[in-house]
Amino acid sequence: MTDGSDDLHPTLAHHIVNTLGWRSMRPLQSAAVRPLVTGDDALLLAPTAGGKTEAACFPLLSAMERHRWTGLSVVYVCPLKALLNNLLPRLESYASWLGRRAALWHGDTTSSARRGILREPPDILLTTPESLEAMLVSANVDHKRVFADLRAVVVDEVHAFAGDDRGWHLLAVLERLTRIAGRPVQRVGLSATVGNPHDLLTWLQGSGRGSRPAQVVAPEADSPPTAPASVDIEVDYVGSVSNAATIIATLHQGRKRLVFCDSRQLVEELGAALRSRGVTTFLSHASLSADERHRAEQAFAEARDCVIVSTSTLELGIDVGDLDRVIQINTPRSVASFLQRLGRTGRRPGTTRNCLFLAIRRDEVVWTSALLLLWSRGYVEPVTAPPEPRHIVAQQLLALCLQENRIGARLWDREWNGLTPFDRSAEPVLGHLTDNGFLDRDGELLFIGPTAEQRFGRRHFMDMTAVFTAPPQFTVFHGRREIGRTDPALLTEKVEGPRLLLLAGRSWQVGWIDWKRRRCFVEEADRGGKARWHTSGIGGASFDLTRAAREVLLGERPPVTLTRRAERALADEREDAGSRVYPGGTVITSDGVDTRWWTWAGYRANATLAATLSDLLDERQRVDDASIRLRNDLSREMWRVATTGASGRLVLPEVDEQALTGLKFGEALPTRLAVATLATRIADVQGATRTLAEPVRHHVRPR
Repeated sequence: MTDGSDDLHPTLAHHIVNTLGWRSMRPLQSAAVRPLVTGDDALLLAPTAGGKTEAACFPLLSAMERHRWTGLSVVYVCPLKALLNNLLPRLESYASWLGRRAALWHGDTTSSARRGILREPPDILLTTPESLEAMLVSANVDHKRVFADLRAVVVDEVHAFAGDDRGWHLLAVLERLTRIAGRPVQRVGLSATVGNPHDLLTWLQGSGRGSRPAQVVAPEADSPPTAPASVDIEVDYVGSVSNAATIIATLHQGRKRLVFCDSRQLVEELGAALRSRGVTTFLSHASLSADERHRAEQAFAEARDCVIVSTSTLELGIDVGDLDRVIQINTPRSVASFLQRLGRTGRRPGTTRNCLFLAIRRDEVVWTSALLLLWSRGYVEPVTAPPEPRHIVAQQLLALCLQENRIGARLWDREWNGLTPFDRSAEPVLGHLTDNGFLDRDGELLFIGPTAEQRFGRRHFMDMTAVFTAPPQFTVFHGRREIGRTDPALLTEKVEGPRLLLLAGRSWQVGWIDWKRRRCFVEEADRGGKARWHTSGIGGASFDLTRAAREVLLGERPPVTLTRRAERALADEREDAGSRVYPGGTVITSDGVDTRWWTWAGYRANATLAATLSDLLDERQRVDDASIRLRNDLSREMWRVATTGASGRLVLPEVDEQALTGLKFGEALPTRLAVATLATRIADVQGATRTLAEPVRHHVRPR
């Protein structure tokens, strides 16, 4: 090969040609060799199935040989256990070409396998951030011996981490690993297309930003394979889950179809509807058991005429074989998510990337068109870390005490190498932990206190290794086989006749419930099951997506195919929108009963505006993406007085006390700091400021 492979180890290059049968490497793989072999931090960007794993691993294996690394020298981090399981055979094979070993450590790894890893660490360890944390705090792991030889960390799907608290947790753990290794650790991120790649790389570098060489490697960025002219996109309006199932059952028979839904309930309902129509159907979502998901994914990978219905669990790089069609029910949460899903198709020579959108609600035609309008303009959302992660700071201080048994009351911040917010700015959090018994103090030493033992000490503090809160669920068994988990509300609500659940696309009749152990035992039923899960988190569309929806209502349309049904639905939505949209600014409508400010600014901006203009709100206020409900006696003078200068005194949204329960480790913070953390996260100050600067048209309709 003459495409950059000269810097690869000769044995590795030999196997790439003779074992893999490659005549050349892909542009990303060639471009990544030199910077990674020489030790640069890097962000490797390519679409789904773009060869990112090999682009990272081939140079690092070459560096391993060139510099004679020994022991555990590379940690490969993924957001999902299923993705790690999928990658392991490939990395084991690549490592074996050089006489090296790769191994897997996550929540499902057996005790015997873990003992083998600790006894003889592999050269490459595939794991999750939560498992890394568990290793660091475990009394059974000599972390200083295991990680002493660490040289590089690969973070797969880095954008999936950076956008939420798992990213802050990952950065903090990497800083602690750097301290243990006693040297700078090379950081390599793998990502699909993002709107701000240089910012994402800077974020990934952590405390090393500005002090280590770093570059974004994206040779195909200037010619994206998903340009509108090169893909097959169609939007249809179907009106119900039943109609969606009928269309999916009828279209593309004999083909392999992957259907994405953005809720577990919708996955279950559509899966059951497809099976009732005789379609070979598999399901995948987070509340199905690992065995159930694995069986479904394996069967789907080996079958041809079938459908798999999934939440975002199959959005990331898990291999389910060659796909013919991707179908999206309603609108995905972002352009980036759409690109990930679209990238599942068109991998075989002579095939085209494609996606069929099926809108169940009429307004979803507008939102889908808005998302596709942004995509057609080359827009991809920037990935930004959630602001002010004080609860993660609290978790890290407690985890460090578990890791080291005792930490210095004046030296603790060194463990994160000065990375904000794990630096001296965390003093108020540390003070609260010591004042409230989470930490005890003996002179200049801090250690785990009785409150932390009581709150987080179950199962050897394993609850402290994950930074997200999972709502309580009951595990459902059919005989000895675990099917998945269901919301306890379905087991407690009043029902007439037998209690029926819908799980794994099948109906089940509840037989016996073990309330103490949170277990539910079921038998098969013909039909009639219900599916429901409690969802938490901050919902709502972004400022940019909501503004694109306004553009669509005003006449813009994406360069994709809309069926006649979708065209009619869009025309009806535009007619109904009428006075609610105004190209030059925002609109206040009033009919004497309902007064609304149509901002089209997205949920977070509207929440910020509602908090700032609270005196103008209707007492039944509920913020949505497009509008804010105002008091019916609003006058133009009242509006002018309230909004003059409002952009200079914006107020963060109020936080419901119940929302604090979803902030894991929030109880280890002073209430005011926990509230401030959540308030900052549900605000969009920039969007609110832009909205206030726009002219307002008042439209009063006679009653």
